[in-house]
Amino acid sequence: MNVAKPFEISKKLVWQAYLEVKSNGGAAGVDKESIETFEQNLKNNLYRLWNRLSSGSYFPPPVKAVPIRKKSGGLRILGVPTVTDRIAQTVVKLVLEPMLEPVFDENSFGYRPGRSGLDAIAVTRTRCWKYDCVVEFDIRGLFDNIQHDLLLKALRRHCHCRWVLLYVERWLKAPLRQQGGGLVARHRGTPQGGVVSPLLANLFLHYTFDAWMRRELPGIPFCRYADDGLLHCRSRQQAEDVLRRISERFRQCGLEIHPDKSGIVYCKDGHRIGEYSRISFDFLGYTFRPRRAANQKGQVYTRFLPAISRASVKEINRHFRRWHIQLQSDKTWSDLSRIFNPILRGWYGYYGRFYPSALYTIWNHFNRYLVRWVCRKFKRFVRHKRRAWRYLAHFAHAHRDLFIHWRLGAFPYGLNDRSRMN
Repeated sequence: MNVAKPFEISKKLVWQAYLEVKSNGGAAGVDKESIETFEQNLKNNLYRLWNRLSSGSYFPPPVKAVPIRKKSGGLRILGVPTVTDRIAQTVVKLVLEPMLEPVFDENSFGYRPGRSGLDAIAVTRTRCWKYDCVVEFDIRGLFDNIQHDLLLKALRRHCHCRWVLLYVERWLKAPLRQQGGGLVARHRGTPQGGVVSPLLANLFLHYTFDAWMRRELPGIPFCRYADDGLLHCRSRQQAEDVLRRISERFRQCGLEIHPDKSGIVYCKDGHRIGEYSRISFDFLGYTFRPRRAANQKGQVYTRFLPAISRASVKEINRHFRRWHIQLQSDKTWSDLSRIFNPILRGWYGYYGRFYPSALYTIWNHFNRYLVRWVCRKFKRFVRHKRRAWRYLAHFAHAHRDLFIHWRLGAFPYGLNDRSRMN
């Protein structure tokens, strides 16, 4: 063994990690070094990192604390590593992920290759038709409260690579640098924003929840996406017992479920009668609740179905406002399509998978911004909003490939919709 290089880490692995970090982008850490700055001396920077990782002399710098506002209110502290540290974490992730993936449960969907939120939505939709009740839970401050000793114990059970274990332990102990410059020591948790943190959180929750469910409550189907989870029960009584038991389990492992984001929901549809206090829940940007549906014969009935949530609609509308489309009169139609259509297509790809008709309010809202753009772009439509609507309606039919919602038939209101043009 090379005394100076006790760990065998290939340079190719470091290069692969760099390419992954580059493709993901991200802000600078405590050293204020961006990816572009890192690349100015790329060869030497990567060699230096490889040398330190291979010799065991790599010590992660403090993590930059960045407060971000949560959709539900309040602040969440995001830990931003430096570019060099993100590459180092990616090196470990590339080695560790193949070891842990076969261990994880098939009902765990978050932060895993080949699995997505839409897969979790699809599984949940089917189970809601089969089971009367859903127990939903949200873990309060998961990334801030992971117990280091329990996590390392689980990691050592599946990973025997000494340098991976060494650097994971160092990352767990790396301090947090606050905006004022002070350092905060960390005795628990893994920074939300670190490359390897989601993988470690999944491992922790696998033993805290997934494997425990298989052992203690094998007859209860569950679906977990990171710190959000759903369990399906046949009765209210069973759901109350399950909620009590998982709450106690999380407490035993140093975690707590959020009281305002956890509870029992009745999956009401046309065949399930009775009055219940909660008949809807939000999960991964979708709202599950009773909705009208039609079968192949055209018969209308009520079924418990997912569609884009009100919170997601509001967030998309906030994007529209921030874009200031109406002020971009220097742009052409092709420019607008190139800038905005990929984003619209991404939203449709996610939120249009289930109950796509719920997206029409979004498409109509976007059309309204296009009308305002038309009124500024073309002088003949100034103070003639109705004419602008008619122009846009004809233009959309003739150029439906410019935007995804036009291709889907969500055209601007035309001549027969004057009441909606105001």
